[in-house]
Amino acid sequence: MKESLFSRSTLALAAGLALTLVAGPGFAQEVIAPAAPAAAAAAEPALSAGDTAWMLTSTVIVLMMAIPGLALFYAGMTRKKNVLNTVAMVFAAVCVLSVTWFVIGYSIAFGDGGALNAYTGGLDKLFLGHLTKDAMSGTIPESLFIVFQMTFFAITPALIVGSIVERMKFSSLLIFLVLWSLIVYAPICHWVWGGGFLSEDGVLDFAGGTVVHINSGVAGLVAALVLGRRKGYGTENLAPHNLVLTLIGASLLWVGWFGFNAGSAAAANDTASMAALVTQIAAAAGGLTWMVAEWIFHRKPTVLGVTSGAIAGLVGITPAAGFVDPMGGLFIGIGAGFAAFFFSTVVKKAMGYDESLDVFGVHGIGGIVGAILTGVFAVEAIGGTAGLLEGNFAQVWIQIYGILATIIWCALATFVILIVLKYTIGIRVPEPVEVEGLDVNLHGEVVH
Repeated sequence: MKESLFSRSTLALAAGLALTLVAGPGFAQEVIAPAAPAAAAAAEPALSAGDTAWMLTSTVIVLMMAIPGLALFYAGMTRKKNVLNTVAMVFAAVCVLSVTWFVIGYSIAFGDGGALNAYTGGLDKLFLGHLTKDAMSGTIPESLFIVFQMTFFAITPALIVGSIVERMKFSSLLIFLVLWSLIVYAPICHWVWGGGFLSEDGVLDFAGGTVVHINSGVAGLVAALVLGRRKGYGTENLAPHNLVLTLIGASLLWVGWFGFNAGSAAAANDTASMAALVTQIAAAAGGLTWMVAEWIFHRKPTVLGVTSGAIAGLVGITPAAGFVDPMGGLFIGIGAGFAAFFFSTVVKKAMGYDESLDVFGVHGIGGIVGAILTGVFAVEAIGGTAGLLEGNFAQVWIQIYGILATIIWCALATFVILIVLKYTIGIRVPEPVEVEGLDVNLHGEVVH
């Protein structure tokens, strides 16, 4: 039997070679060609249960970063008379921004902008009218990609809340956040992740160093400057009222950041795994760096310091998570932790601005340091792009270019939005309301 099969195979091979020699190579191409469509169809991405499960998990824990994580982190750092207003701002922001993403935000960020596609998406995905149940984004449903990106869209403007707590009108804040998310966040998201000019020019931002952190940090600083200082700044005790809440919030943020960074791989794969590893290393390094710096310069390590440092480390690794190795993660965590400490304690005090909860100092500065160091520590074998240490000096300049583009547009647009609101509906609460507290005056509720 074996000999018979072998003989038939040999004869078939000989016949095929003879026909190819006689008819020419075109014969073989004609015979093989009909199989090409089937091969192409087989190469199309199919739904991956593993990737889908991981991205569902990532989406949930990124949402946990905002509520309850960010809400508690900020609440503990405010005064007791404003704690409910602070958590209400974050919670309401997630509500209004989720609806905004559904209506138009996703379309601006990931739609087709036509001739303007380098700068903004279009309106082709308005109200998600294009979406079907079986629509795919890579190996996961597009519906899942939409809700994952929705959590980024919600938490980024909510970060700005930390810069303006204890003095901004609740109604004005919500209007500002909607306008800012559509005019600033969505276009910059398109520049980096939606096929815009920054991605085309090679700017590396794995999970939001420019899109999320530099963006929110710069907007927070501008908002704080336009609003002005809180009443009693420099003369009254504005210390946090409950740092246990802040520690709990920071812990939830740390856990949720694995969805933020490892989830940005959009798959359950080796990229996600490496992103998770460097995220943990950078967070720990950032926390330790701030704590040690505080110990040296102020003689006491504080809960606020170590939690702020860990968040700074997480911010710093965000743009780099899919591009660097563990050693890169360590140095980025150290760099972001120290830079955030320096700006939040030394520069802020020297310049005298009242950026309440250090959104600029932690997220803005941490994001800038992380984005630059991504260009230094990027490893080609990990993310496909070499950094300075592998001889690609140009990548550092590309990163700086991306940072500057983000800062310029964000600062200009944020300022214009705030000025328009200031001279139309007003943006700051009356002085008696600020002195007595926003909780009782704006919400009719207090924490006893």
